[in-house]
Amino acid sequence: MSAPAPTSHDSPSESRPSAAFAARRPSLAILIAVTAIGPLALNIFIPAMPGMATVFDTDYATIQFTLTLYLFGVAISQLFMGPLSDRFGRRPILLGGIVIFLAGSLMAALAESIAVLIVGRIIQAVGGCAGLVLGRAIVRDTHSREESASMIGYITMAMVVAPMVAPLLGGYLDHWFGWRATFLTVLGVGAVVLLLAWLLLHETHHDRQGGSGALAMLQGFPVLLRDAGFCGYVLNVSFTTAVFFAFLAGAPYIMVEIMERPSNEYGLYFMLNAASYMTGNFLSGRLATRIGPERMVLAGSLAALAGAAVMTMIALTSQMTPLGLFGPVMLVGLGNGLSLPSATASAISLRPELAGTASGLTGFLQMMAGALVALLVGWLQDDTVFPMVTVMSAAASTAFLGYLLARSALALRGAALAAPEGD
Repeated sequence: MSAPAPTSHDSPSESRPSAAFAARRPSLAILIAVTAIGPLALNIFIPAMPGMATVFDTDYATIQFTLTLYLFGVAISQLFMGPLSDRFGRRPILLGGIVIFLAGSLMAALAESIAVLIVGRIIQAVGGCAGLVLGRAIVRDTHSREESASMIGYITMAMVVAPMVAPLLGGYLDHWFGWRATFLTVLGVGAVVLLLAWLLLHETHHDRQGGSGALAMLQGFPVLLRDAGFCGYVLNVSFTTAVFFAFLAGAPYIMVEIMERPSNEYGLYFMLNAASYMTGNFLSGRLATRIGPERMVLAGSLAALAGAAVMTMIALTSQMTPLGLFGPVMLVGLGNGLSLPSATASAISLRPELAGTASGLTGFLQMMAGALVALLVGWLQDDTVFPMVTVMSAAASTAFLGYLLARSALALRGAALAAPEGD
């Protein structure tokens, strides 16, 4: 899934960095590394979840907390990481975040109870969020607006590649070495990233003002939430994402427990979804400027709705197979790739003076929707595919309604602007 832009604020004077900043630009590789560790940690242990329920002698719904509370942690942290870095600088907040991420990873790897594992995952999420938010903020500090668009595009690809590789790697680690190996691997990767960040990432935000950031965001929230167009786009972004997270919450149980397939096979099939999402992002980059964001959001929303409908039909008419499970989700992944970039950009651009606040709020609501939907699937989970399929269909329908709300709000706004004064 694509992460929201950080909460830094641009001004005309900041559109092009100074020569001193440009000379100390961090490499694209290190920015991708700090961004990718959060998504890697989110997905790498998912194939092991059904087996972990047995290890900790608990039900699958309780194990689901290790996923859903991670999402909650990322969602809430996004509201504060940007403002903290505006006040104290990018480097200390990023390095501190990675240290917190390592502490959570170690706690999870050594956990002897489900409660300790859940706490470790929450700590891991809070720390891992730093790279997601601040990687893009650093780009915006050190590049012109035109250059930033290109750089952020490359960094966003890490948000696709990491979730694509993580379940495959995690499935084999769990199969060969057990579930703890997934967290130990994340711990090792995070330690390398911390060392590289310490050596290669310099401070990039020098124009810091005390007291700004968080207060400005809080003041902007009600303004945005009263805008029907913003709410429509955010509904679309949030519930398009929620379709995927509903699948993420239910598919491992269906695959491993109901179909009795090995956990590493889940990782292999998951590649289909990741590949379709990458295809959607590629098509979005190629087509958005030609056909416009509205059509991209419509196409993506319809694709996700179609994927959920096909899966529902398969569930109702035949016995579910791995291809029947993952095939329709390729449509969902394609739809996500088509619609999310345009819907997110549209939500942020409606109020240019609140772009940073809109970005943070969009990201928060997007992740909260994903977390709540994943939690709901865990609560409803039984020995059938229907809890997951039902929630996916409801989320896809809500996303489409969000698009219609945004479209109607923009049409009304356009009509009001076009009306002669005094009408």
